[in-house]
Amino acid sequence: MKKIGILFGQENTFPQAFVDRVNSKKEAGITAEFVNIDKVIQGEPSGYDVIIDRISQDVPFYRGYLKNTALSGTSVINNPFWWSADEKFFNNALATKIGVAVPNTVLLPSNTMPPDTNERSFRNLTYPLDWKAIFDYVGFPAFFKPFEGGGWKNVYRLTNSNEFYKAYNETGNLVMMLQSEVIFTEYYRCYCIDRKDVHIMQYDPKQPHHLRYVKGNLQTEKKMLERLKNDVLKINNALGYDFNTVELAVKNGIPYAIDFCNPAPDADIKSVGEENFEWIVEASANMAIKRAKNHKLGKNNLTWGDFIVSAVHK
Repeated sequence: MKKIGILFGQENTFPQAFVDRVNSKKEAGITAEFVNIDKVIQGEPSGYDVIIDRISQDVPFYRGYLKNTALSGTSVINNPFWWSADEKFFNNALATKIGVAVPNTVLLPSNTMPPDTNERSFRNLTYPLDWKAIFDYVGFPAFFKPFEGGGWKNVYRLTNSNEFYKAYNETGNLVMMLQSEVIFTEYYRCYCIDRKDVHIMQYDPKQPHHLRYVKGNLQTEKKMLERLKNDVLKINNALGYDFNTVELAVKNGIPYAIDFCNPAPDADIKSVGEENFEWIVEASANMAIKRAKNHKLGKNNLTWGDFIVSAVHK
């Protein structure tokens, strides 16, 4: 019997719906359940052929568990090794190389020195930074946010350099990035499952969380839908994420990828709505079943993005 597990935290609706959907398909020799962990021994398998990870970004113990079980052949979605290495600034930089439009963005050192460092730790860093060049490149209004992480934590919208310096002084030892604001006419949040299935949702980030997903049929031109889908696939194939969302803001007919490092994206029926929820549950169940069928004992069953694969095979 091949086992599919889902590892999750505080969310309630998606995990049970996912397990129920997989089991309802009655695929011969395949079953799904909540992951159960009673011990983690180095090099030992977990008993799962496939695990959908929804929580390890918040629980380091789970991240260690997933890497350990991946070594024994479990297909972990998303790849815990890449997820550990990835961050938002790199994603933006990669987008510039694969033909996806992104806002002008710069990386900035933390305002205060990290623990166990002093002035000598930063002798390669020019002081002060070339603030004029940075502000000229990014412009204002701009968003100031951590280069990794999510949930709109420590995010500032700034309209001038004085506001920037004030915010910078509040960020402590967080490494931040400054990013041009895109004044958009349309905004979309797109699910991408298995790096081939894309679900485009009209989205309004200015609304309260439970009202952000716009109900009703998309009134978007076919050409724009194709552009959105292609950009989403480019991003997820390059990064190697099999379960991710990409947010795109459209300005002057050009979709700009704003936020596309969401490997444990919101999938709660109360926020995404019934129609979107149904698509997510069905697509993820089909992906997990396919991975279980293709699972090979004793082999590395992780997937990697084109960025890594192309580098390895050069």
